[in-house]
Amino acid sequence: MADIEMNWDLTSYFAEFDGPEMRTFREDVARDLADLQARAQALETLRSDNQPQWEEVLLAAEDLWRRLSHMSSYLSCLTAADARNEAYKSEEAAFAHTLAEAEKLEVEFKRALKDASDVDFAALAVREELADCHYYLSRLRQEAQRTMSPPEERLAADLSVDGLHAWGRIYDTVSGKMEFDMVWPDGKTERLPMSQRRSLMGKADRAIRKAAFDAGNESWRQAEDVAAAALNAISGTRLALNSHRGIDHFLDVALFQSAVSRESLDAMFEAIFDSLELPRRILRLKAASMNRAAVAWHDLEAPLPLGEEAPIDWARATEIVHSAFAQAYPKLGEYTRQVFDSNWIDWEPRPGKRPGGFCTGSLYTNEPRIFMTYNESAGDVRTLAHEAGHAFHHFIMKSLRPFARQYPMTLAESASTFGEMILTEGILNQPDLSDIDRARVLDMETAHGAIYLLDIPVRFEFEKSFHEERQAGEVEVSRIKELMGDTQRRIFGDLLEPGGEDPYFWASKLHFYITGVTFYNFPYTFGFLLSRGLFAKFKEQGPGFLPRYEEFLRLSGSAPAADVARRAIGCDLESPDFWKSAIETLREPVEQLEALLPKLT
Repeated sequence: MADIEMNWDLTSYFAEFDGPEMRTFREDVARDLADLQARAQALETLRSDNQPQWEEVLLAAEDLWRRLSHMSSYLSCLTAADARNEAYKSEEAAFAHTLAEAEKLEVEFKRALKDASDVDFAALAVREELADCHYYLSRLRQEAQRTMSPPEERLAADLSVDGLHAWGRIYDTVSGKMEFDMVWPDGKTERLPMSQRRSLMGKADRAIRKAAFDAGNESWRQAEDVAAAALNAISGTRLALNSHRGIDHFLDVALFQSAVSRESLDAMFEAIFDSLELPRRILRLKAASMNRAAVAWHDLEAPLPLGEEAPIDWARATEIVHSAFAQAYPKLGEYTRQVFDSNWIDWEPRPGKRPGGFCTGSLYTNEPRIFMTYNESAGDVRTLAHEAGHAFHHFIMKSLRPFARQYPMTLAESASTFGEMILTEGILNQPDLSDIDRARVLDMETAHGAIYLLDIPVRFEFEKSFHEERQAGEVEVSRIKELMGDTQRRIFGDLLEPGGEDPYFWASKLHFYITGVTFYNFPYTFGFLLSRGLFAKFKEQGPGFLPRYEEFLRLSGSAPAADVARRAIGCDLESPDFWKSAIETLREPVEQLEALLPKLT
């Protein structure tokens, strides 16, 4: 039923889409889920005399969630790779109802734990079959304290299918189908899918960057009312549910989902805002290289003017990543080779692909899949290393039970960025690397630092401001654009040229429309800086550090982020000093680039 040929092999999920195997799997899941719901609803609040029954239901649910992850991962692969396929979208929408039923099952678990005594909860958590998932149960109980009544929670799960999550699906459909009219410097006009816009905005030619930026924003201008309606609906639904659940502040949900304490978040942003001069220094270097006093938004991912870089074909990209990984971290290199050889990546540019990239995985087969659009640039090679880092995280945790594998985005992004840093180090260590290629690598390394320390804080600060205003009612398009522009100017300061803002960044950035996770922004910076701290220890201690790194990955679903870092690597994430030291690791590549550039001009 597919209209396009995908690069990845999805047959380990199902032999064919909507074939007998898939239909049987789907029917079995629906039947088992209904049976389990009935069993859970028949049980009273957790007590000493019904602990064996609750244990049985929890264990059955763990197996069920393994299968749910399998179907969810499969459908996310299909709909991302071919956003125009109506059969895929229909199946994804239908499966949303199944996920809503799974949410109702979790409602029953929270009901069981909400009013359970400390003694009864402790007794359940140490039962032999549940003894290694205390963290999962404790988080479930913690979340239970901030829930509505079970009937209200079940209603909320039902309404989310055609409400909250439907708005996210609308955005995915619109962005997946969106195209723009690219006007090339020679006057030629070409209709391109939106998924190729970001690559064009990373070109050395400023005229190309600006043309892609302007044309893309014109397409978003035409869809601005839909995007604003989705943004208002998603945030409004969350705020309403927070109110009914007794959640005092919208950030409380984001902190819980990220397994981060407010002390850790505040420490990180304190360090960032105290250190803004370093990432701004990176952009001053970029502006000076263009003979400009400041940069525009479409310059943020632009390379320094070091001449046109030769395209890197897909085969060469996989070899670059594998070589860097194998040299520094043989286990990572071996696993990445398996990912490549198994055709677990959909990389080819084509119309109908959703913008962005991700790594997903099935708890049922313990296999990952990577989605990206590869446009033969060095930045795309870095994206490949990033997503391969996520896949390795899946691999390290494959022996753990599902209850211990629900790790937060903050720690997930540490693994991916660690992969990026190994790639960078591997390229820089090549003995025959030319000065111009070294400068290109250092440029990319430092430019990413500016993104994580300026761009992503813009997303966080904008989303905070938007939520604060959304509490009083819907926010109009004009005000959303104003909020975005004001936030960009505040964080970037005089480095952002007048009129150089991106008023539609709130529309074009898909992260604002992800409905399963709120505030899908600060975890990227959290993970980036944490990984720089990890990599500094790796460089200091050598290969002997890698078992501790793998322990860090294994623990990521078994404790809050601060505890994982403290136990595995001895870092204090609630101290600004840790974050400042991580930011300072950017100073050396900035200074190396500043020293190298005069030799190349």
